[in-house]
Amino acid sequence: MNNPTIDLEALFQLNYGMYIVSSSSGGKINGCIINTLFQLTPEPPVIAMSLNKKALTYEYLNRSGLFSVSVLSEDAPMQFIGTFGFRSGRDINKFEGVNIRTGLAEVPIVLDNTTGFVEAEVIQKLDVGSHVLFIAKVLACEQFDNGKIPMTYNYYRDVKGGKTPRTAATYIKTEKPRGKRIGRDSKEDTMKKYKCLMCGYIYDPVKGDPENDIEPGTAFQDLPEDWVCPECGAPKSEFEVAED
Repeated sequence: MNNPTIDLEALFQLNYGMYIVSSSSGGKINGCIINTLFQLTPEPPVIAMSLNKKALTYEYLNRSGLFSVSVLSEDAPMQFIGTFGFRSGRDINKFEGVNIRTGLAEVPIVLDNTTGFVEAEVIQKLDVGSHVLFIAKVLACEQFDNGKIPMTYNYYRDVKGGKTPRTAATYIKTEKPRGKRIGRDSKEDTMKKYKCLMCGYIYDPVKGDPENDIEPGTAFQDLPEDWVCPECGAPKSEFEVAED
C-alpha cells in the first residue's frame, strides 16, 4: 500500500466556531479562545470541547469541572481576540474592562462581542495527548438578541486575517518567514519596521505607539518586554523585520 498523503491544510476544510471558554478555581477566573467545540447529544444536551493542558483555563477547569463557552461574533475586534487568544492569564487579567456576568456554573460569561453562551458541567474527560477532551452536560444556554453573527474559524482566518495560537487544537507548525536579523551598530538598522506575524500589523519606530505610551523614535528592540501588538495582542516574539 502506498504511503498515505497527509496534507494538514486539508483539515482547515472542517468547520469550527470561535469561542471563549471560561472557568474558575479558588476565587480566580480565566478564559481563553478555542475553536473545537461540538454538540454530542440532543436530549439531554451534551457537548464536547478540546482544551490544551498548558492553558491556565485548563488548570481551573480540571479542578472545578465547570465552565462557560461564549460565542464570539464576527465583529469582535482583533485586539479583543488577541487578549484571550495570545495572552496568558498568568500575566494579565483578561477580563479587565470586559462586561461579564455569572450564571449557574458560577464562572464568567462574556457579554462583549458575543452572540450567546453555554454553561456546562464536565461528566467525562479523555486525555488525547497535548489536549484533553471534556465531555459535559449543558446546564444553561442562551442566545443574545443583538443582531450579531457568530464567527466561524474560516471567517477569522480568511476575512479577518487571524492566525492560530500554538495552544489551539488546530495549530499547524510552520517555519516563520525570516527577515534580516538586525544589529545594533547603525541607526538605519535600529529604525527598521517590524511586522506582526499574527495579524500583519506594522510597528514603525518613526511613529512609535503613542496610544500605549511608546514615543516616536523608539526602536523595536527598545520596546518593553511586555509590549504587545496593539491590534491582536501578540507578544514581541511574534514579530519579524518587515520587508521593504
